Amino acid sequence: MREIGIGILSSIFFAVTFILNRSMELSGGSWLWSSSLRFFFMLPFLLVIVYYRKGFAPMKKEMRQQPLPFFLWSVVAFVLFYAPLTYAAAFSPGWLVAGTWQLTILAGVLLTPFFMLTIQTKNGPQNVRQRIPLVSLSITFIILIGVVFIQIPHAQNVTIQTLLFGVLPILFAAFAYPFGNRKMMALLDGRLDTFQRVLAMTMMTIPVWALISIIALVTVGLPSMSQLIQSFIVGVSSGVIATTLFFMATDRVRNDQGKLAAVEATQSTQLIFVILGEMAILGIALPTTLALFGIIVIIIGMSLHSFHAAYGHSNTIFNNQKS
Repeated sequence: MREIGIGILSSIFFAVTFILNRSMELSGGSWLWSSSLRFFFMLPFLLVIVYYRKGFAPMKKEMRQQPLPFFLWSVVAFVLFYAPLTYAAAFSPGWLVAGTWQLTILAGVLLTPFFMLTIQTKNGPQNVRQRIPLVSLSITFIILIGVVFIQIPHAQNVTIQTLLFGVLPILFAAFAYPFGNRKMMALLDGRLDTFQRVLAMTMMTIPVWALISIIALVTVGLPSMSQLIQSFIVGVSSGVIATTLFFMATDRVRNDQGKLAAVEATQSTQLIFVILGEMAILGIALPTTLALFGIIVIIIGMSLHSFHAAYGHSNTIFNNQKS
């Protein structure tokens, strides 16, 4: 399935977030600047792209018609996702942040019952609550087993402080990101393309990021040049490229919970790219044999997701049962 390939490609660019956020924290940069600067740097690139594609008019229309839900789900998907993630980087190495973040693929599957699906029945269109795709859930657990194998060699070094301040915020973010993304897809129902949607959500959250940057200015002062440069790289790589690719993939399969779960599961490959990146940039040690085995399990899980997304019929069976 092409969307899985797009999802894996996005995870390569997403990996930059975990590596550079940790790098900025190690060099003394504040998480307040790391989180807000990313979205400030995203904005001009997205503005140029949407302007070039002549997409401002429909975007503005959607924002004006539904300002409150648009703002709410944008905050959930962007602010409540990225602020906890950068905060956690102050207490956890990149591998732990990236590893814990993989719970987002489980969160995406478990959130399925919160969304409705319109199906055709003999009595006409009917809205029904969606069911958790059990096959996708089972494959997701296989991927999480691989993540656990990667984390085991490091688990003995995790302190209570790291657990409370470096893990719990990530758990919160892991649910906020897919929930906000899915709510926005349901709200817009394909009326905006990916670039318009990412720009609109970024614009909606700028006031929140401005408030966070003011707090940063008062409490820690201006960001260093190193943090500005690294935040710029994160903004372009993760904020513009990765987010756009990931939203594009999820938009394409938004009406099939099995395929949507498969696309969201591609983010598990981030951990592989983070380990490789931290080895190259931050000088961490080579993965252990157990960690390499975990990587193999993740690859097997992603292969199963890809096969199921391409040949599974869970959505068809579900529709037949309901009709």
